[in-house]
Amino acid sequence: MYDYSSAYGGEFNTRRGKRRFDDDEPATAKRVRHRRALPSIEAFDATYGLPEGDRWSTWDQSMPTERGPKPYPDWLVTELAAVDTELGILKTGKEADVFLLRRGIPGTDRSCLLAAKRYRSAEHRMFQRDAGYLEGRRTRESRVNRAVASRSAFGRQAIAGQWAVAEFAALTRLHVAGVPVPYPAQILDTELLLEFIGSADGTAAPRLAEIRATPSDLAGLWEQLVQAVVALARDGLAHGDLSAYNLLVHDGRLVMIDLPQVVDVVANPRGAWFLNRDAENISRWFAGHGLSGVHPEPEDLAALLRREAMLDA
Repeated sequence: MYDYSSAYGGEFNTRRGKRRFDDDEPATAKRVRHRRALPSIEAFDATYGLPEGDRWSTWDQSMPTERGPKPYPDWLVTELAAVDTELGILKTGKEADVFLLRRGIPGTDRSCLLAAKRYRSAEHRMFQRDAGYLEGRRTRESRVNRAVASRSAFGRQAIAGQWAVAEFAALTRLHVAGVPVPYPAQILDTELLLEFIGSADGTAAPRLAEIRATPSDLAGLWEQLVQAVVALARDGLAHGDLSAYNLLVHDGRLVMIDLPQVVDVVANPRGAWFLNRDAENISRWFAGHGLSGVHPEPEDLAALLRREAMLDA
């Protein structure tokens, strides 16, 4: 028969169902004597044990819906033992800054380069014309919609989150559709981790506005651009801020970037206006750099996009 008295360090009174200890030590102390201590707060720190400027990979902190579309590309490091090392800043802006990260597994050759786009907090400047872009966007919570409309402190913070979520959703949608955009690896709060477009040594691809293109180069880039914006229009979207500064050129390939203000041209009352502005801005750049002998011609792009988006019906 099991000896209950040995389990409690004293006698056991079976008549009244109470334990009686053979010393004066409080019962609560007996119960917690062997409780394992909690780890120190440093054990939960994202940078604990790492050199300054590094952090453990945040891959496991994003939910499956906050990660890029499957199948994940082979180059993307998803192992939890990986470390993110910040290598410098790629771009500064009014709404967000972009940093270069190397995510790698220490002691191995397994690594990848990522562009970390971090949106500014509510205390900093947001999009100056955000009202026009936000038309047609709604959340399920009426409280959030009212706060966004009033631009309260909470509303401004909600807008910051909306920009990050909108860009991640747009990049995911466009990547699946085959539009040339950086692969969206993950989103965590207001930080987007994106495929780095550039060389393996960390040199970023130049913007379209920064290159010197021959007439044949221009014709090839124009053809790629038309395919990309037509795909957008067919999906009912406009870039919203398309220009030669929001297009990268890497090894002859055109890549569209900066899509937080992507516009649903059907839901947004000014959808056709945004579509026209995108077409006119980028067409003006190509025409001004000597593009000729192409179809469609730059001046015909806006009408083509309206037809593809079915806005002329």
